[in-house]
Amino acid sequence: MLRVRFWGVRGSHPTPGPRTVEIGGNTACVEVRAGPHVLILDAGTGIIGLGDELVRERRATGKPIVACIFYTHTHHDHIQGFPFFKPAYMGDTTCYMFGPGSLQMDLEGALSSAMLPPTFPVQLHEMNALKLMHTVNETQVIVIPPNGEPVVRNAFREAVRSGPDDVRVDVLRTYAHPRHGALIYRVTWQGHSLVYATDTEGYYGGDQRLIGFARGTDLLLHDAQYTEAEYSAPQFPKQGWGHSTPEMAIGIARAAGVGHLVLFHHDPAHDDAQVRSMERAAQALFPSCVAAFEGLTLSVPAGPEPEPAAQHVRGNRKRGKG
Repeated sequence: MLRVRFWGVRGSHPTPGPRTVEIGGNTACVEVRAGPHVLILDAGTGIIGLGDELVRERRATGKPIVACIFYTHTHHDHIQGFPFFKPAYMGDTTCYMFGPGSLQMDLEGALSSAMLPPTFPVQLHEMNALKLMHTVNETQVIVIPPNGEPVVRNAFREAVRSGPDDVRVDVLRTYAHPRHGALIYRVTWQGHSLVYATDTEGYYGGDQRLIGFARGTDLLLHDAQYTEAEYSAPQFPKQGWGHSTPEMAIGIARAAGVGHLVLFHHDPAHDDAQVRSMERAAQALFPSCVAAFEGLTLSVPAGPEPEPAAQHVRGNRKRGKG
């Protein structure tokens, strides 16, 4: 089964402190385990804690760290943790890195520019890990075999074959996020799937491309940064800012026949109580729904977990500690 753990659930900027101790204050980072594979969705400040955990595992097992990092886009809140990702400084680590480019530069150029002096003392090329960069778009599919390197295929020009033990990652671009949009990923393994759709804004009648992309998925992680009142406020509305409301996320989940929905990318101005209030209102409309918090661990499909601490998609939550 796919195992999903949330290390950072905020958008825009980190929000440490007593008002966010339950939900957590780190920016976007989600870990997905598919058998032996470690997939990391975005590299906000949440990736720092994940990196510490991977180093502990490396010391316990003696096995070098191999991770596939998938960037949705290169805004600060989705990349700002990578310069502090300890495995990237270890010479025996391998990082396969996937993400969008722009008209100005490819993925490597965008990540490198965020670490140039005088704003950071270490440049990307000085990090000792082997970093294999792939600029991807929605014409491409990434296939990760049980043993071997990821392969990037053009879904429209090549036969994309994946076995039951291969991890398959499909890509969709949303243009509803300033300025160059963001990538949405669908991860499939052993017949089960999840869709990671952060930094996207709802369309009138629903985003039909996203609905088709997410159709039948077991788990949808969807942006839900604003309340309806904030989104359409007569003064200082958030419409056009590239983020959704829980109602928009629920609309996608219903139309796509999604099994379970996770509300993600919480606004930094929302304290624990407000996130929980938004969660309760969402559950009244879509019962199979939960607000993401740091430490939340889900299994896809819901079922017995090999680790006692892990939580199921169906339910019992453990509280994060900030």
